[in-house]
Amino acid sequence: MHYLLIYDLSPDYLARRPEFRAEHLKLAWDASERGELVLGGALADPVDTAVLLFKGDSPAAAERFVAADPYVKNGLIAKWRVRPWTTVIGEEAATPVRPES
Repeated sequence: MHYLLIYDLSPDYLARRPEFRAEHLKLAWDASERGELVLGGALADPVDTAVLLFKGDSPAAAERFVAADPYVKNGLIAKWRVRPWTTVIGEEAATPVRPES
């Protein structure tokens, strides 16, 4: 199963990010190396949201990430939520659905 961790970024996110970025990136790469975090990054134009794609049997990995994330702990994230994502297309789809032939 896939889970999207969606961050609503604070208005001062870009200004404050450098102070916490190395710790945040280490946390993210560690989660990636464990096979939990598939992709992550901020949306552009405007930079007001970030999305991280997790995979696993439950949202637990995403929730652990949030609990440890320096961006969350230091107020760079105004709001966050985890949403299950039913992926059906692509090599990494958790529940592939092919058209009937």
